[in-house]
Amino acid sequence: MPDLNEIATAVIAGDAARVGSLVDAALGQGASASEVLEQGLTAGMAVVGRRFRANEVFVPEVLVAARAMKAGMVHLDPIFSAAGVAPVGTFVIGTVRGDIHDIGKNLVGMMLRGAGFNVVDLGVNVMPQVFVDAVQKHGAQLVGLSALLTTTMVQMKPTIDALRAAVPQVKILVGGAPVSPEYAASVGADGYGANATDAVERALEFMGRPASS
Repeated sequence: MPDLNEIATAVIAGDAARVGSLVDAALGQGASASEVLEQGLTAGMAVVGRRFRANEVFVPEVLVAARAMKAGMVHLDPIFSAAGVAPVGTFVIGTVRGDIHDIGKNLVGMMLRGAGFNVVDLGVNVMPQVFVDAVQKHGAQLVGLSALLTTTMVQMKPTIDALRAAVPQVKILVGGAPVSPEYAASVGADGYGANATDAVERALEFMGRPASS
């Protein structure tokens, strides 16, 4: 059995090339895709997430680690697809109308994919109806709204109102630099993610799955 800790260590270091080669080698040596994902890629990102919450690493380091994880997922996604492995859930994500910032959104999306979600990324400057249409089209259980500016986070409320009217069953998470738990509650969101790791944990909780400690 290959040492999957090496994959986790390479993810933590943000070494995308090494992650890719290690994942390919581990699969060739008989490790299952699920083992590689859980004991290698996800384990590494869990460490990065804990360090991020403790302010031991910052957004650039997390982004590099997430990209390294993505390099490993390139080898795993075809295996999961061929096996018909069902995703944890479908998560629609986008930056709200008027806001063109996407670093945080992209990081959340990458980490959600690593946690087993099917992620539908709508990009930036997304109108409320586009969120609604995407949820209906993909049968999403969760929606994530991102905003970086105080002038654009006000667009969360009309977006949430539109979602509540059309797809009341969907769970809505919000996040971004100016957003707080209090603001999330005031606009009717179901949850708030202080950072990417927190957002993934909330998403897993909504789907009834344990989050990494």
